[in-house]
Amino acid sequence: MPTYEFLCKKCGKHFALSLSLAEHEKGKYHCPKCKSSSVEQQISTFQTKTSRKS
Repeated sequence: MPTYEFLCKKCGKHFALSLSLAEHEKGKYHCPKCKSSSVEQQISTFQTKTSRKS
């Protein structure tokens, strides 16, 4: 599952969530600290794993 990074607009907490694509499309995320639904997705890096050697 992909990991998405968020920023809470209410309390300023940065947090990450592992969500399936279906869960991410629903857009129902909450801050783990203050439970606010006013969160903004942040741009983050990603990493992939393949079975081939580089």
